[in-house]
Amino acid sequence: MEGIDWKSTGWEELAPHVGRIRLPGWDCTTGLVVGEDAALLIDTGSSLREGVRLRGDVRRLLGPHGRVTHIALTHPHFDHVLGTAAFAGVEVYGAVGIDTVFAGGAGQLRADAVRHGLDPDAAAEAADLLVTPPHRVCGEWTLDLGGGVRVLLANVGPAHSGHDLAVLVPGGPALPGIVFCGDLVEESGEPQAGPDAAPHHWPAALDRLLSLGGEDARYVPGHGSVVNAGFVREQRATLAARTGVS
Repeated sequence: MEGIDWKSTGWEELAPHVGRIRLPGWDCTTGLVVGEDAALLIDTGSSLREGVRLRGDVRRLLGPHGRVTHIALTHPHFDHVLGTAAFAGVEVYGAVGIDTVFAGGAGQLRADAVRHGLDPDAAAEAADLLVTPPHRVCGEWTLDLGGGVRVLLANVGPAHSGHDLAVLVPGGPALPGIVFCGDLVEESGEPQAGPDAAPHHWPAALDRLLSLGGEDARYVPGHGSVVNAGFVREQRATLAARTGVS
């Protein structure tokens, strides 16, 4: 874990065993948490091509025998989930209820992708191979990746979507905790609320993120630069004012 050369593939190191990359196009974040026995990928990009690119990045980062063993999908929007089929034999996790969205929503995901500029053939291919997470998180779920590396998956929605999942990588001596927020937090633009959002519940979801990570954590938004707790509180205040929630 200590020897990962994150910069060699354009990834940003958040901790010796944690990195992330901002994918082109929609500035969507994908995260990677590496343990001794397993590796967790957080979100998979907007297409099979991006998924294949991420799979190659992991191979270069971890060596010829390194591979993704677990995937956590932060929410069921096309730019975060359509690359999942590029990873065979991986344990995939999502918030409870995400299976119902995927069961009837492949066409909607494809349409959303095309409307936002993805090639129609690429969108159709990814939607046809859409992977429904077999593991659905109701409250919290701890994954042990080996070597003392554990992550907490927390169902914190509905908020940005109907099924929001956050990922906490606890801190250690001289290392802050890291919270992958999905699109509950956005830094490179205003928080987006589509037809599946629950705006009145969103401030409470951000309260939950803050309780998970604490004041010193690093918060990784679905789009944009890594932020601190103060930024999350400011975004909470903006959303609360917008919805009239205290």
